[in-house]
Amino acid sequence: MFARSALGRSDQLVTALNSQKRQFVLTAATTALGSLLFSEDNRLASQMEKGLLHNKNAENSASIPNTANKFFSRPEAEYPGHVPLYTFEKMLMFLGSSVGAYTHPERNEFIVALGESTAITPVLRRLQHQMLSDPVGRQILRERPRMTSTSLDLEHLRELPDNTIGKTYVKWLDKEGVSPDTRVEVKYIDNEELAYIYQRYRECHDFYHAITGLPIIIEGEISVKVFEYMNIGIPMSGLGALFAPLRLKKSQKERLYNIYYPWAFKSGLNSKPLINVYWENILEEDIDEFRKTMGIEQPPDLRNLRKEYFKKLKEAKKIV
Repeated sequence: MFARSALGRSDQLVTALNSQKRQFVLTAATTALGSLLFSEDNRLASQMEKGLLHNKNAENSASIPNTANKFFSRPEAEYPGHVPLYTFEKMLMFLGSSVGAYTHPERNEFIVALGESTAITPVLRRLQHQMLSDPVGRQILRERPRMTSTSLDLEHLRELPDNTIGKTYVKWLDKEGVSPDTRVEVKYIDNEELAYIYQRYRECHDFYHAITGLPIIIEGEISVKVFEYMNIGIPMSGLGALFAPLRLKKSQKERLYNIYYPWAFKSGLNSKPLINVYWENILEEDIDEFRKTMGIEQPPDLRNLRKEYFKKLKEAKKIV
């Protein structure tokens, strides 16, 4: 009985100590909070006394440093439609668009985002220097032409002789069901002239298809990208050449690696800079003469090669 009584008194003592401890902590927290609020009140009162609060005259405003959004203020746009991005935002756009372009290469928004996120300044500066070093390139930068179905006058191009650049271009557009009006405006490249250079590259892409005769099917797109990369050096084209074939069938890879990659390497490296071609001014010229002057060889017809392959495959199945 004595033991139980002693144990009871011990429990009461522990309870009392815990109660005092909680009271002490609560009191200390209240005191600290009060001191913080009191200090803030003192600071505000001091500013009011000095006339620094609610006083927006030019003299006082000049003496108060503006620290709002010091580290996260977005730069101003350099041209209409420009969306300035932080470096980490460009990295996220690159990662997201890379995955999207690989898994869904048919979705243009991924291709567009990947292209602009990888169009790094040194590459564009090199193209700028290349254009400024050439009289036609300088003319393009000075006049800033844009390619649309209206500016190119597609109806007029359809009336040109068959072997002209313009007729070849419009026949390719009609055959592939493509329009020059579908090219998206550049908005993530920071410098205004560099943005135009990339826009020019983007709008000239269909001409590269037309003069080579390559269709917009996946093998044709990859082949043109390799050709572009070897001649112009846009990073996205190189990435496409490196990773896009991984998704292809064995027969497709064989055609690319044995026929179209060697052609693209040779023609891309040996031809004159495509970025300096003023396409709008040479639409009535002979396309064979143009290829000869530029140093571009025309590759084998991709659609015919595919037809021959499937024909042989079908015949082999019949024999089996």
